[in-house]
Amino acid sequence: MTAPVLPLDVPVEPDAATARRWAEVELSDPAYQDRPNLLETVLRWLGDRFADLQVTAADVDPRAAATLITVLGLVAAVVALVVAGPVRRARRDRRPSVDVFGDDTRTAAELRASADALAAAGDWSGAVLDRFRAVLRSLEERVVLDERPGRTAHEAAEEAGARLPGCAVDLTAAAVLFDDVCYGDAQADAADDVRLRDLDRRVAAERPALVPEQVA
Repeated sequence: MTAPVLPLDVPVEPDAATARRWAEVELSDPAYQDRPNLLETVLRWLGDRFADLQVTAADVDPRAAATLITVLGLVAAVVALVVAGPVRRARRDRRPSVDVFGDDTRTAAELRASADALAAAGDWSGAVLDRFRAVLRSLEERVVLDERPGRTAHEAAEEAGARLPGCAVDLTAAAVLFDDVCYGDAQADAADDVRLRDLDRRVAAERPALVPEQVA
């Protein structure tokens, strides 16, 4: 979302439809509809300000009028950002985590090989998904994690992080990426694959902490 780009020679008497359209462009994202009352109020206020400008334009210096129009457009952009941020964060926070394996029974080595092949083909999203699965499968094979059908990425990261505290933060970040890519609204890139490769190596190298039962 960006504020409308308005040239300095913009007409100083925009008609009502044009004025309202400038504001609506900033506030028309569907994500904003979660808070319609605030948006309607802001949109109405912006329309009134443009209408006021139209009435007084004859007495306003053209450059001053253009500046006022730009400022109002920036106000619309700021409001859009303020409203959209909490809405999108709330949607992300409400989203459940994804079952990591489903019916996938491949070994960690097989998952790594698949991730390497996908990365070589430029399918970074597929590579990241299989590489995260490889990390978790390797932990199951080492009996750091128990084999549990239906375990989500978030659950796996939390449980693995408790046993591998040195990797806990990156495991959580990898789980978030896995969920985002699985839901289809995020695309991984080469840098993500590099981070997952590094995480896989660090997880393999870290000695797991003892669970309370083992300490006792």
